Amino acid sequence: MRYLSPFLLIALFLSFSCSQEQETLNDQNIIPLPREVKSAKGSFIVDASTTILIEGRGEGMDWMGEYLADKIGGVLGSEISTSTEGGNLILRKTQGDQLEAYNLSISNEEIVISSDGEPGLFFGIQSFLQLLPDEIAVQRPVSSAITIPAGSINDQPEYGYRGSMLDVARHFFDVEDVKHYIDVMAGLKYNYLHLHLSDDQGWRIEIKSWPKLTEIGGSTEVGGGEGGFYTQEEYKEIVAYAAQRYITVVPEIDMPGHTNAALASYAELNPGVNPANGILDSLTIVPLDYDKPKVNPEPAELYTGIEVGFSTFATDLDLTYQFVDDVVREIVEMTPGPYFHIGGDESHVTDKDDYIKFVNRAQEIVQKYGKVSIGWDEVATASLLPGNIAQFWGDEDNAVLANKQGNKVLMSPAKKTYMDMQYDSTTQLGLHWAAYIEIDDAYNWDPANYVDGITAEDIIGVETPLWTETITNRADIQYMIFPRIYATAEVAWTPSNQRNWENFEGRLANASKRWEMQGINYYKSPKVNW
Repeated sequence: MRYLSPFLLIALFLSFSCSQEQETLNDQNIIPLPREVKSAKGSFIVDASTTILIEGRGEGMDWMGEYLADKIGGVLGSEISTSTEGGNLILRKTQGDQLEAYNLSISNEEIVISSDGEPGLFFGIQSFLQLLPDEIAVQRPVSSAITIPAGSINDQPEYGYRGSMLDVARHFFDVEDVKHYIDVMAGLKYNYLHLHLSDDQGWRIEIKSWPKLTEIGGSTEVGGGEGGFYTQEEYKEIVAYAAQRYITVVPEIDMPGHTNAALASYAELNPGVNPANGILDSLTIVPLDYDKPKVNPEPAELYTGIEVGFSTFATDLDLTYQFVDDVVREIVEMTPGPYFHIGGDESHVTDKDDYIKFVNRAQEIVQKYGKVSIGWDEVATASLLPGNIAQFWGDEDNAVLANKQGNKVLMSPAKKTYMDMQYDSTTQLGLHWAAYIEIDDAYNWDPANYVDGITAEDIIGVETPLWTETITNRADIQYMIFPRIYATAEVAWTPSNQRNWENFEGRLANASKRWEMQGINYYKSPKVNW
């Protein structure tokens, strides 16, 4: 037997140990889980010599290059340049119609992120950023060079609509808070931000033809705070910020119920009685009697509670529909996306026939301005126009009814996706009328098998709402959405047969390292080994 020196034995041991510990692309903790990941031998070194090459033209290509350069430069502590002539980190826009699919290829010589569409390139960048050191979350330099394991990722979303709703009506959140919410969504490949802009407690969007909506209706919120609203310029700023990150804003004006803020602003929209008087005192919800002689209506009292179902527009007045037309027109002019949300939920005091009449007319107004209507699942009890969408939240029969009319369903079951629900009975924020929703509850469900009679072909996508009855600031928002917004991101993006709770739990624990660095106020679920 040949004699091996101690020094050679040590060298061999260290070499073997390093090879054993070297991470592969399959070891990375990407959320949402990509469809296909293949590891390969080798790695790419990202350092100050790395140059981002932009191949293909488009409105957002230059911005994406600078966005990626800024992120990488932050952890290298050096400036990264972009070019249209040469480079070894390539953003390549290809020819085709798979606008959200992407490929990420890593070799010793180069990294290529490619897609037929700019959204796909942006989503590929989000996966790539999760391969970088955690310090990227705070743009803190950690090294002069970063090693990325070789391999490839081929990925595309399961559902085309992957949304989250932020309720800014119960409590108002300023532009910077909304941008923070958008940034969280963008990192998880969400593509629709649903803004709940009006409710009983507040009206949050400037309508120039009806100025009292914000002057009066925007002056308060749940608990009696000062409220607030977005000027049209601020709303445009939100829309543009989201669009730059390939997120489309879906504005919601809830009607004919959830309208007390509007009724407090304009008495003439009331159905002849003050809906906030008497009904709330007894919490007995009864349909209003439209056959009684009308009296000159008074404005509703401003409302700062959280009970629902007591307000309604006067559905038999031409003025009401002129109001709806004006509001829709002004918001549509600022919103380039395809959808307008008309609400339609919990309109308990509206006579059923009047409710159907109102929803049908509201749909026609939205269609006149070139948008597709989305409504909470109750709108399926009216006659949905072709292409309009019912957002399932509570009544499975309504989801089936929408499907029978030939319309798609947006899945937002309250028992799985409502991020305002308490995690458990000890949670200080939130409500629990639908359920307690732990992180595994938010993850372990399949949209295509949740409602009998509703299959994947009937579903346009998945949305996770955050209602804000008990949410007053950014820290509250973070506590309720971290980690559940991660769970729904994977439910909406990754095929259900590839999802696994134990695997997700490990990747989620890894993601929390970045939350800690950012000072995110997150819920440390006992279901996760943090």
